[in-house]
Amino acid sequence: MRQIATWMLAVAFALSPAAIAQNQSQPQQPTQPQSSPQDQTPGAVQGHSQTPGQQAAPSAKQQQPPAVRPLRPHISELVLVPVTVKNSVGQLVGDLTKDEFRIFEDGREQQIALFSTDPVPLSVVVVIDNDMTLKARDQVQKSLESIAASLGPDDEAALMLFDEFPEPVLDFTKDNDAFFTKLRRLHLGDEYPGDAAGPTTAPPSLNNQSQLPQVPIYGMEQEKVVKDLDDAVHAAAELLRTRDPRRERRKMIFLIADGQNSHHNKWTFNQNLQLLLSSDVSVYTITVGSTPFIKHEPGHMNHYASDTGGDAYFAAKGNDLERLYSRVTEEARNQYTLTYQPLVPMGGTESPAAAVGDYHAIEVRVERPGVIVNARQGYYRTAPPPAH
Repeated sequence: MRQIATWMLAVAFALSPAAIAQNQSQPQQPTQPQSSPQDQTPGAVQGHSQTPGQQAAPSAKQQQPPAVRPLRPHISELVLVPVTVKNSVGQLVGDLTKDEFRIFEDGREQQIALFSTDPVPLSVVVVIDNDMTLKARDQVQKSLESIAASLGPDDEAALMLFDEFPEPVLDFTKDNDAFFTKLRRLHLGDEYPGDAAGPTTAPPSLNNQSQLPQVPIYGMEQEKVVKDLDDAVHAAAELLRTRDPRRERRKMIFLIADGQNSHHNKWTFNQNLQLLLSSDVSVYTITVGSTPFIKHEPGHMNHYASDTGGDAYFAAKGNDLERLYSRVTEEARNQYTLTYQPLVPMGGTESPAAAVGDYHAIEVRVERPGVIVNARQGYYRTAPPPAH
């Protein structure tokens, strides 16, 4: 992925107005022919006879390329779109070429400046529902260790539980053994992570006699949902928003929950979507359990997945989870990466320029019949202010 970061710098400078003005002000000099950035791919660079560190030395009259530091602000003008392509039976399609992709912003076709099929390491926040039914909780509890097994040696992961409030359990770590140990010691349903006691759901008693038999078990009845799924997604997105500013990792939230969500969240879906899209974060969800709200609330989780270019799954049986953990991380790690600089009309022609407005719709098409394309449906140029 260092190649991707390097190419993004080169593409950003080549398409920037500053670079165009600099080239026009220089006298005519014989130079080696160069291909345009949109005709190059990381694979093509690797197969070239010269490596990036072995390029031909410039003549005495040729100016040295500008330093990297002034180019960094232009990276923000590049839009990165991870894309998953599957066949009709849900298997990943990994043999597509750049020419088979078309990408549109607000209905206007864009030029793909960077195309990559290289696997990408992950920065992932695993978010687990800590207030599910007993059956769903046991289903997830038995599969926790498999989450660590689904991560690769270059991935980094953080862990968070949620019920009424999100509860961070483990900060980002690349130490898979430490992540495995934390998962192994985790007891879902505890009021506090790692505490041996269970949740406060039973009424108080005196001499083994219940004093308040009418106290309900909150979170276990549809009309008594007190857990805030939206707030948990927001907390995970805040952890990821400043992660990996060079875009060398795929940032994702891995949400494992039964789909219930209260009406008292501090953050709304639309607020979270702006944060997720402006921070290049995708959401992957696994819905567990067989409760009546499965027909309604998982749609909320599905919207997080589809709108951010992630994916949504449902685990009907306990052994489904172990298989799905690996499937989700494999899918996120092996997406196609398309990068473009937005083109807008300027004087009757299309030129690279700052996009107009804040939200912009994205559509990715693949010119191969019988495939299903997953990509985020838009992006925000402006991120919301950090939560306090």
